[in-house]
Amino acid sequence: MPKFKTKRSAAKRFKVTGSGKIKRRHAFKSHILTKKTRKRKRHLRQAALVDKADFKRIRMIIPYEF
Repeated sequence: MPKFKTKRSAAKRFKVTGSGKIKRRHAFKSHILTKKTRKRKRHLRQAALVDKADFKRIRMIIPYEF
């Protein structure tokens, strides 16, 4: 079996937690912030977990982070 290459863009965007879940950042926080409420921007700052439906796909592109 050949070695897998880690997708470097994904490695910068996702981190693996101690329990093996994948952490991600929220989208929609980079520009056009004036029309978004304070509460919405505050919640976008918090990290989120990758959904179960996407977990396998993300795990394949960052194979050596686990």
